[in-house]
Amino acid sequence: MAIGFFCLAVFLIYNLDDLDTGYAATASTAEGVEVTYGTVLKLRHEKTKFRLHSHDVPYGSGSGQQSVTGFPNVDDANSYWIVKPELETSAKQGDSIPSGTIIRLQHMKTRKWLHSHLHASPISSNQEVSCFGGENESDTGDHWRLTIEGSGKTWKQDQRVRLQHIDTGAYLHSHDKKYTRIAGGQQEVCGVKDKRADNVWLASEGVYLPVTETK
Repeated sequence: MAIGFFCLAVFLIYNLDDLDTGYAATASTAEGVEVTYGTVLKLRHEKTKFRLHSHDVPYGSGSGQQSVTGFPNVDDANSYWIVKPELETSAKQGDSIPSGTIIRLQHMKTRKWLHSHLHASPISSNQEVSCFGGENESDTGDHWRLTIEGSGKTWKQDQRVRLQHIDTGAYLHSHDKKYTRIAGGQQEVCGVKDKRADNVWLASEGVYLPVTETK
């Protein structure tokens, strides 16, 4: 599994700029494409249409870890995430992801993990969401339970989902509150304890690995 992830990462490092005009455009028109482990995708916030985004810029408050925001432009390479299984699991690249599964999201460019903890978010003072760790540095603060909204059993592209942080119970959340000192009109991403219309996300542009055939 590690070799497969490494090969995919090498491919994407040299091809990220082409994803939005090439493969990603094709994938975004398909219906019912499975999201599997190893897939590289963008998560689109349903209500605002912004993409989950990170870059090598730390928060100026709270934990001081790498910041996570919502980004308005579709064609930004810093909005790609690799879908990976939780720690200590037998799941492998190409496996489907049923509703209720615990996953991790690794930021493609910086290799850090989508993370949360009990720090206040910069704008709304909800729960901070950051990127933390590295390729071989991950803990349960990187674990998120994926829940499908509706009747679907396994995660698919353009399907409404929620991500709930395992350690704290907070839902991955965004809203139209924007940073005034960050270029590009980026909005706050944070965690909130209750289900709201603002914590629904959809798998969007990306490279979707096919489901591994079982024998």
